[in-house]
Amino acid sequence: MNEDWKFERRRNRLVIELREKGIVDERVLAAINRVPRHMFVDQAFHARSYNDEALPIGLKQTISQPFTVATQSQALAPKRDERILEIGTGSGYQAAVLYEMGAKVFSIERMRALYERTNPLLKSLGYRIVTMFGDGMQGWSSMAPFDGIIVTAGAQEVPEVLLQQLKLPEGMKSGGRMIIPVGPREEQIMTHVVRTGESTFESVELDSFRFVPLLGSTVG
Repeated sequence: MNEDWKFERRRNRLVIELREKGIVDERVLAAINRVPRHMFVDQAFHARSYNDEALPIGLKQTISQPFTVATQSQALAPKRDERILEIGTGSGYQAAVLYEMGAKVFSIERMRALYERTNPLLKSLGYRIVTMFGDGMQGWSSMAPFDGIIVTAGAQEVPEVLLQQLKLPEGMKSGGRMIIPVGPREEQIMTHVVRTGESTFESVELDSFRFVPLLGSTVG
């Protein structure tokens, strides 16, 4: 992948900032240091692309704050070659970070205009991510089960259909896990869910964040 050398120092500074804010997973930090975030925003925002802030990407959507992406990635902790489903492709930045961590990434986007822009961008950057235009709240049953699911929008509750697409535990190996922000529109709690059986799950609440709401149906 060709990288623009002008942004390398800025990426290095971002990694230092994220480490100072509590991101300790070196695989996450290394992935963020490799992803050219400036390519996921309009050229007008290139100067701010490595600030730890969300930025507009049009269609009333944003590219997530790097700290949020790092936090979700660290909580999910994907292992190499694990199958990870992302709900809400958006700019493609989170999917790219997961791919750089070695995961096999599947991603769903409900807005056609965003999907048609992001899908070719990911391909042009060399990210072999399997994408789909569709309703993320329904997951991707034909590709299930997944080792992990990461949801990039706030949900009122954990969708049952997504829970059922997590891999079942096998022997001493734990089942699939999900990272999802849960709560009202004003603020959500990042929640880590692990499948422990056919119909049993365990969840742990992490930190508070604010995401755009998780919506069903497609647009466009």
